[in-house]
Order: sequence, then structure tokens, then C-alpha cells
Amino acid sequence: MKKITKAVFPVGGMGTRFLPATKSIPKEMLPIIDKPLIQYAVEEAIEAGITTLIFITSASKHAISDHFDPKPLLREKFFKEGKQHLLDKLHTIPNEITRVFVPQGEPLGLGHAVLQAKEIVGDEYFAVILADDFIKPKGTNATKQLIEVALEKSASVVSVEQVDEERVSQYGIVDIAKIHGLTNEIKSIVEKPSLADAPSNLGVIGRYILSPEVFDFLEQTKSDKGGEIQLTDALAGLLNKPENFYASKLNGKRFDCGHKLGYIQATIDASLDDEEISAKIQNFIKDRI
Repeated sequence: MKKITKAVFPVGGMGTRFLPATKSIPKEMLPIIDKPLIQYAVEEAIEAGITTLIFITSASKHAISDHFDPKPLLREKFFKEGKQHLLDKLHTIPNEITRVFVPQGEPLGLGHAVLQAKEIVGDEYFAVILADDFIKPKGTNATKQLIEVALEKSASVVSVEQVDEERVSQYGIVDIAKIHGLTNEIKSIVEKPSLADAPSNLGVIGRYILSPEVFDFLEQTKSDKGGEIQLTDALAGLLNKPENFYASKLNGKRFDCGHKLGYIQATIDASLDDEEISAKIQNFIKDRI
């Protein structure tokens, strides 16, 4: 298998849970302290060896493209003023990294968004990264962990973790053939089952390494009742042959920043790791309690 060097970032959703903030700001641009979610995701991808970033976006979401613009005039201003600390903050992406922006048209689901990357991805394995899953790694970052598994197995692999019973119906849920370490072959996968129908409590989270054959399955996948093409439904097609699709348990702490609680928890956690403000945040929390 070739190196895995392309990552797809579906960022065309409407972010309705964070209205009115997301009327004009993509939810992926919401900051954890002073850095937006999308930048954390991009940095994770680059650290994992990704060199081509494919953003599946909407016509109204210029903020993400603007964020990764080199801003030469502002850079020159800070350079002349000797403000190196501000220059460093402008360096959001290395020059050698390729950025591609693809309009989704309509927000017709995660599967539809991924399908828009078909021509750019070609016949290579690729990553899919959902920026609103903010992940604090324990050692190897989540995307790199999956890339290593995909290269070893020559197969697609998704990141999973145990989810609370009340949230099972909000996830794609996998059943694994047998438990052996962190990575196991997937026996079945189902999109948002009821708790009674769920084969397990292992939920697929926002990190994937996928074979290009998934595009064929996406093209055959019918829209659900809400008119969306679900990626999970297409992934079930990967079970057409053995040793073709694996689940790897996340080695890290995930915060679901697609919801208010997860977003606030991620912000608090990051602030407690920030040397500048950690002590004051701890005191503030103690005072509030």
C-alpha cells in the first residue's frame, strides 16, 4: 500500500446546535481557548504524515479558507514591529502542505460530503477527520494510530470508543468479531440503532482511514429518511470480504464538541493544561463550587 497522504475534512454542515453563533461562523472555527477546532484537526493530520488537506465545505464558509491564508500583509506588519509571538500565531499551516476546497453544494450528510472528494483522492487510501471530535492523545495521535493499523492490515479502519447507553442511538455502532488488543476485525456496523438493537456500545468516532472502494459503496447508498447519505451505511459494504475492515479503540480522551457540554469540557480541559491560566482557572472553579 502507498503512504496515506490525503485527508478529507467535512466542514459543510450547518452547525445548528450552536446557533446563533454558527449563523456566520462555521462550528469548526469555534475556538478552544485561542485556536479553532479545525486547526487542531489539521495539526493532527500533518503530524500523522498527511500532506494534502481536502476541505468539503459550503459556499458561505469562507472563514476556514481565510484562517489558513498566509496573510502576507499582516505578517509583514508584525515582522516590522518585531512581534515574533504574533508571527508564530499566523503560521497556521506549513507552506508545503496542499489545501483543496471543494463545495458540497447541499449539506446532504457525511457520506455525501466524503463522496465529493472522490476525484481528488483517486485510488489511494485516505483519512476522514471530523474536527468537532476534539481528541487529546495519549502518545500517538488518533489519525497516526489509524494510519499505522491500515498500513499493517492493508484494510480500512475506524476509531471507536465505548459510549454511554443513552447516546448509543446517536452513533454508528460496530460489533467486533473477537476482542484482541486495541484493534479488531469488524463483524457488523449499523447507523444509529436503538439501544435494544445495538450490537454493542462501541461507537464510531470522527477518525477514519478508508479504502478508495468506499466511493463505490457511497454512490450506491440511498438517502435516509432525512434525505442524507450516511457514511456508516456505505462502510457496511466493506464487510463484503474478510480482513477488510477493522475497529481500533481510541488511545486518548475525546470531547464531542458538536454538543455544548463536550465543547465546554474541552475548553476547560485545555485551559487546565495552559501554563498561563491554569492556576487561575482552578481557583475560579473552586470558587464557583
